[in-house]
Amino acid sequence: MTDLYTALTIGLIGSFHCIGMCGPIAVALPVGNKSWAGKVIGVLLYNLGRAFTYGLLGAAFGLLGKGIEMAGFQQWASILLGIVMIISVLFPMFFRGKISIDQLLTGYAARLIAKFRILFGKSSYKNLLVIGLLNGLLPCGLVYVAVAGAINTNAVLNGVVFMVIFGLGTIPVMMSVSLLGNVIGQRFRRQMNHIIPVFIVVLGIIFILRGLSLGIPFISPKSQMLTPEKEIKVKGSCCSSENTMEYRDF
Repeated sequence: MTDLYTALTIGLIGSFHCIGMCGPIAVALPVGNKSWAGKVIGVLLYNLGRAFTYGLLGAAFGLLGKGIEMAGFQQWASILLGIVMIISVLFPMFFRGKISIDQLLTGYAARLIAKFRILFGKSSYKNLLVIGLLNGLLPCGLVYVAVAGAINTNAVLNGVVFMVIFGLGTIPVMMSVSLLGNVIGQRFRRQMNHIIPVFIVVLGIIFILRGLSLGIPFISPKSQMLTPEKEIKVKGSCCSSENTMEYRDF
């Protein structure tokens, strides 16, 4: 349940950051000739398309997390993911104006947008859904944070649910941008952009603490290794059978 709250919080808070990347796409959606109800349906389909793509990413990275867990490295993976989250915030601060992770992915984003730009030429629910599906593949720092959370769920289904909840969390803000335009003031957006890095660092620290298994309830619970438990049960059953045999011999 804690993971679901985390996913929803990332989506709600992160959606203000997403306005910068996805805002122009959300405003340019081909819904101008539809009724108000038609616009709502079209924009909702677009956002549900994004959430569906996020769910597919959740399946892939949840499977990766399951593989890491089976290999016995889930604690180290959690620590590593937390460190990466913190570095993702500190990196732009130390190299401000010199290099940006977003700049490294600009070319990929531009090519992807160019490929589905033709979809904006026709106003149809199908096109809006496809735009949303493709938009879910655009590079986004908050999506990477959510993906880290999906890996930490250590299960395919849990990864899907985590990413879908994250996607649903972004819908209120993104729908308001599509339907009402830039109703969120620049000042408020700047304030949220100051809060988001702090939130990511806090989340990274939680991931690190979870990996350390310090015995803190809900934050850093003690890890339970399944393999030793199974071995103990097997040994216990062997001992009981041996005792029975000895009793019979006596």
